[in-house]
Amino acid sequence: MKEKRTLMDIVWRVVLYVWALTILFPLVWVIYESLKSNPEFFKDIWALPSELRWQNYSKAWNQYGFGQSLLNTLYYVGGSLVLGLFFTTINAYALTRMKFKGRKLIWGLIMLSLFLPGINALVPQYVIMRELSLTNSLTGLILLSSLGESVFYLMLLGGFMSSLPVELEESATMDGATLFQKFWRVIVPLSTPGIVTVGVFKFLGFYNNFLAPFIYLSDPKKYPIAVQMYSANKQMEFTADWVTLFAGVTIAMVPSIIIYILFQKLLMEGATMGGVKG
Repeated sequence: MKEKRTLMDIVWRVVLYVWALTILFPLVWVIYESLKSNPEFFKDIWALPSELRWQNYSKAWNQYGFGQSLLNTLYYVGGSLVLGLFFTTINAYALTRMKFKGRKLIWGLIMLSLFLPGINALVPQYVIMRELSLTNSLTGLILLSSLGESVFYLMLLGGFMSSLPVELEESATMDGATLFQKFWRVIVPLSTPGIVTVGVFKFLGFYNNFLAPFIYLSDPKKYPIAVQMYSANKQMEFTADWVTLFAGVTIAMVPSIIIYILFQKLLMEGATMGGVKG
């Protein structure tokens, strides 16, 4: 038995190492390619740079607009994340902790939306955004992204909240707490891992969102990072300045890596508790 367990441990470790390399190697490759010159890149894509060319990052930041697009992204993602997370938390609390007529019907309609392709809503959404004069506006994009609820996030956070003991709210009620006080002072602090998990998922979704900004924004100065990368990639067809594009890709990766490092423990805790106990 010990030999079998040892063999299985070795196999699993090898699998994990291979999986880690498939993720880390492309990241490392992009970073060291971003520090080359163009002649070095075309000569040998595997060779290390003879000289570290940090000016590629300055060029990507200024000439190709990655600096402005990153600021646009922080504004768009930050606003969408705050509003979207607030609405998701309130909706999850109402559907899991409050008892009212029609709650099951609402849950059923929410689950039904899983089977409806989201692409079908693009035309009516665009008409509404145009009539409200919210096209070509980052603020309009924030409203569109934050007000659109995701069933996955609602189920994840709702499953986490439903695992909390009912006695906590009953005790707060006996102490004279209002509905909002029970929500804000009891449920929200205890649901922090679940809220952080949903927040990280929302951040990644907003940060990597390409379709909505590509459709609703026409001014290149308002492009977020995903659309700017697409625009820069199209420019490479004429300039072939690939090392600068790799520098831009590296800049675009930094916020996601920082968020993962900061919240990885809470992310794992929230995902497992929301999935198992819910």
